[in-house]
Amino acid sequence: MSTSESGTSSSGNPAAGKLQGRVALVAGATRGVGRGIARAFGEAGATVYCTGRSSRAHRPAGATQHKPRKARSEGTKLWPSEFYAGRPETIEETAEFVTAAGGKGVAVRVDHLEPAQVERLIEQIRREAGRLDFLVNDISESAEYGFGETFWKIDLERGFAMFRNGIHTHIITSHFAAPLMMETAKPEAPGLIVEIGDGDSYTYRGHMIFDLVKTTVIRLAFGMARELRKKHIAAIALTPGFLRSEVMLEHFGVTEANWRDAIEKDPNYAVSETPLFAGRAIACLAADPELMKKSGRAYSSWGLSEEYRFTDADGSRPHWGNHARAKYGDILKPCDEGFYQYWFGGPVDTMYADWP
Repeated sequence: MSTSESGTSSSGNPAAGKLQGRVALVAGATRGVGRGIARAFGEAGATVYCTGRSSRAHRPAGATQHKPRKARSEGTKLWPSEFYAGRPETIEETAEFVTAAGGKGVAVRVDHLEPAQVERLIEQIRREAGRLDFLVNDISESAEYGFGETFWKIDLERGFAMFRNGIHTHIITSHFAAPLMMETAKPEAPGLIVEIGDGDSYTYRGHMIFDLVKTTVIRLAFGMARELRKKHIAAIALTPGFLRSEVMLEHFGVTEANWRDAIEKDPNYAVSETPLFAGRAIACLAADPELMKKSGRAYSSWGLSEEYRFTDADGSRPHWGNHARAKYGDILKPCDEGFYQYWFGGPVDTMYADWP
């Protein structure tokens, strides 16, 4: 087991130990960014409920390799859930990483597309922990998309399944989690809902469904922030940089130990980041007493690293924004103050200023 997978020093996480007694739910914690976020919460001392569909009790025997299936004309509702079929990661493994990092990991198998299962999950958290402070919606569209494939050529049912997996799961989970979060959120200890996306701008992302999913999570954060603004719960959207997740490492044919070999295939990978980097961004947000000032906005892992000064697992501070600017010019166009001005002052804000 490599240092990047477990036992990583928390010295690069300024939030280390600052979330003792707090409770987090990471929806989609099996692998990738979700696992990194769960581990960072563990470094901060939190109890972390790690949910997903891949568990030791529900995994094909001998699963060692990712073998995605092609889109089908029938049964596409389940297609995204098959994207990770055969992978070895489990929610129990993530929970163990959380505990090893200094927190308490709790694995719960949940299909977040099923409202009844999510409702039972929240009831379990209430019964066992008595509170919920942080929710991270990390479940993605879980599918490869055809970059450059025009909307009139896409497989509609496959696209709708991707949207359900990447958006419906977030809405369902937030719907059931928010009431419990409201019970204990306080001005001096605000709650936090995080929407994990791809990009902190509204620029087009090269595929209609992918673009809808990734821009919708930003809008979800804004909408929830508006309705939660008097409940002491912040809602933000976060984008990681070029990831060294399990799937991406496998894609390049490398491991975390020799990941730099992938730079020959894609020079941009030189500024890649582990999932822990985005995780530490969220842990620092959760520990920030001024968190509510950030509510309703989109942030990047590299941008927050400049503010909170956390590092990646190896002590580096990869900055995808600086890299992209130096290589391609000013192309990222993150949402700024001018952009956010167009989000406020509409009919609802004006005529129903006190709602809710």
